[in-house]
Amino acid sequence: MQVKVKLFASFRLKWFKEADKECLQGAEVLDIVKGIGISVNELGIVLVNGCHASLNTVLHDGDVVSLMPLIGGG
Repeated sequence: MQVKVKLFASFRLKWFKEADKECLQGAEVLDIVKGIGISVNELGIVLVNGCHASLNTVLHDGDVVSLMPLIGGG
């Protein structure tokens, strides 16, 4: 199955802005994160089809996964 992965902020600089990824049926968001090489400790917001999701969310063909890093400031 195929999902679209969108990265934001510093993730875009290190990896890519948007990519189509092939994954196995029953794959979870965590599988995508590990496949890219993003550390779970770096993740701030995870969305699937525009809705908040967990790393255990099971993906379906055509889903859009958006990953945003933790953002600090002050």
